[in-house]
Formats: sequence, C-alpha cells, structure tokens
Amino acid sequence: MVRIGCVFAVVFVAFLFSSCGWQSIPMAKNQVEATVAEVTNQYKRRADLIPNLVAVVKGYASHEKETLQAVVEARANATKAEINPASMSPQQIEQFMKAQGSLSQALGRLMVIVEKYPDLKADANFRELQAQLEGTENRITIARQRHIEAIKAFNDLVAVPPTSWTNSLLYHHEKMPQWTLSDEEKKSAEAPPKVQF
Repeated sequence: MVRIGCVFAVVFVAFLFSSCGWQSIPMAKNQVEATVAEVTNQYKRRADLIPNLVAVVKGYASHEKETLQAVVEARANATKAEINPASMSPQQIEQFMKAQGSLSQALGRLMVIVEKYPDLKADANFRELQAQLEGTENRITIARQRHIEAIKAFNDLVAVPPTSWTNSLLYHHEKMPQWTLSDEEKKSAEAPPKVQF
C-alpha cells in the first residue's frame, strides 16, 4: 500500500511539474529572447540598406542635403539604440522604438522628396533599394508581431494559474513589458495621408 502511495505521489508530482510551467516558462522566455533578436536583426537590415539608398539619392538630389543629413543622423541614432532581452524595461523599449520611429519618419520624408526626381525614380539601383527597403519593412512588421505574441505567451505563463504558482515558487519572473507604437509612429498613424495630383 505504501509503494502504491509512493508511485501515485511521484506520478502526481511529475504531472504537477509538467503541466504547471516547469519547462514552459523557461521555453517561453527563450522564445521572447529569440523574437527580440529577430526584430533587431530586421531593423539592422534596414539600417544597412540606408547608406546605399542615401548615396543613390545624393547622386540625383545633392541639394537636398538637409533631408539626407536627417536620414543619416536618424540611422546613426537607431543603430546606437539596443535592446537587451534579458533585462528589457519599458524605458529601454521606448528609447529603441523612438529611435526606430525617427528613422522611419526620416525615410518617409526622403521618399517624398524622391517624387520630385523622375530620373531618380527610374534608376534601377534606386528601384532595387526601394524594393528591398519595402520588403524589410514588411519583415519588421512580421517580426514585431511575433515578438508581441511571444511576450503575451510568456506573460500568460507567469501571471495565470497554475503556471504562475510554479513561477512564484521556482523562477520569480515578472511580466515583460509589451511593445507599443512610439510617439512618432502614433502621430504618423493618426495623420491623414496626403494625396497629391
């Protein structure tokens, strides 16, 4: 009878640990870290395209120095901003997103200027860089969405019973801050699009 009780106790403890986040909480944390790496990788890819884009535009629109300089400065600030997945804070995320939002705005102004230069729009190098940039923006959107989902899954594990009990006993993880739009992105999303004929 004692043996049967011990077997049931071992099975119960194994079941308890397997269904209460013993493995799923660390796995979810690893997933968040992986998605942060993917987001920053896509932003780096965008930053790497910008010098070539600026060089091509400069060849056609060299007197647009102010806009070109704004893009270069925004790129420099964006590449300085880093996210540490192990210790993400709302302030760190806000700084990172602010820098990326400023770069997005600078690129938007650059693309508006491009409309004034039909020869530039016809340039094969510019068209290729523009297509790569558009593809990268799509990849950034997808990577950010995956990251948001990974944070939600992790936060659910550390905040919702029964896995939250395991977290409070073994890991003591806090909920991770969720990514949101930067102030620049909010402003551009609220502004109506300008249509010119």
